[in-house]
Amino acid sequence: MPQSNQQPVFTRYQTFLIAIVAFLQFTIVLDFMVMAPLGAQLIRVLHISPGRFGWVVSAYAFSAGLSGILAAGFADKFDRKKMLLVCYTGFILGTFLCGIAPDYTFLLFARMVTGLFGGVLFSVNMAIIADIFPLEKRGRVMGYVQMAFAVSQVAGIPLGLFLANRYGWHMPFRMIVAFCIPIGIVILRWMQPVADHLQQRAKQRPLTHLLRTISQKRYLRAFMATVFLSTGGFLMMPYSSAFLVHNVGVSEPVLPVVFIVAGAAGLVTGPLIGKWSDRIGKYRMFIDGSILATIMVWIITRLTFVPLWEVLVINTLMYTAVFSRLIPSQALISGVPDGPDRGAFMSINSSVQQLGGGVASAIGGFIIAQDAGGKLLHYDTLGSVTIGAFMICAVLMYGVNKHLASKTTVKLEPQ
Repeated sequence: MPQSNQQPVFTRYQTFLIAIVAFLQFTIVLDFMVMAPLGAQLIRVLHISPGRFGWVVSAYAFSAGLSGILAAGFADKFDRKKMLLVCYTGFILGTFLCGIAPDYTFLLFARMVTGLFGGVLFSVNMAIIADIFPLEKRGRVMGYVQMAFAVSQVAGIPLGLFLANRYGWHMPFRMIVAFCIPIGIVILRWMQPVADHLQQRAKQRPLTHLLRTISQKRYLRAFMATVFLSTGGFLMMPYSSAFLVHNVGVSEPVLPVVFIVAGAAGLVTGPLIGKWSDRIGKYRMFIDGSILATIMVWIITRLTFVPLWEVLVINTLMYTAVFSRLIPSQALISGVPDGPDRGAFMSINSSVQQLGGGVASAIGGFIIAQDAGGKLLHYDTLGSVTIGAFMICAVLMYGVNKHLASKTTVKLEPQ
């Protein structure tokens, strides 16, 4: 039989790098996402209101947003591997503090420390992907990396909930720390430096670099799109587990099943969405996902007591919609910055994502209420506001896509 001369999509080292970034992303996502299913337990154990719990989520977001802005001027002045290791060490420390927090105030402080490093860590991750992989392959890369989201749903969050139900809410954070340490060792030992960007603008002053990046119109459009992209998730996500428990009738012991099923579906749909994004167009995939998300948000925020199978189907479709927006949008936005600005752009972009999410979470805390029986009120209002954010984001993302199309056309024109 004739041998195929077709080259693999990724080299062996690129495959290794995707795996490392995905595992690292898993720990970031899990640390953040575990707060939502722990919400019902934390509200009960710490004797706090849903609004005060919303501030725990916002504390991470605001801290991450601030650190990203502060780090933006320096983001392109160092080897990205070194930045990754420094931020990951701080992230592990913050998560450890969450694992020993004795009360609500200390937990609030611990989430600030975690966010201080977690926000920058995410931006370094995205900068590495954009440095190593061309735009036409980034949909697939994002699809694989965002499998971390699905794995956290299938294994991480259910295991964290099991440990929380059995040993207390501190244990999930201790579990994350135990998972982070070997990943950090692998990065230190086997990841190659990522320093090509240093040859292009190593001597530029941090403040000048920051102001130059912020002032560009095409970058500002992408930052605004990111703000509204994160708003949708932060409005509803912190209260999802409490809503399922108190309004839909899912018991706390059964709650992990909801996340396992949605995550298992994500393991399949994530890579497929990434591949389709590269094939049919990232913006088209984003719009299709936004339409599905709009429908599912309208349905899920108006649920009452329904059978478990119905909850599983609706929640799985909701998470599929999330992937269908997240993967292509991240691939699109990663193509906006020029190489010398990539670290600063990603750092600022991560900041506005977190700050926008923090504001949304705080707004959600003002909108949401709880009656004497524990039932959440006005969750449907949160859903309507979320749908509005989807629509604004779609318009802004159209501008991002149009810019990338013109950028590609210029490159293809004969010199």
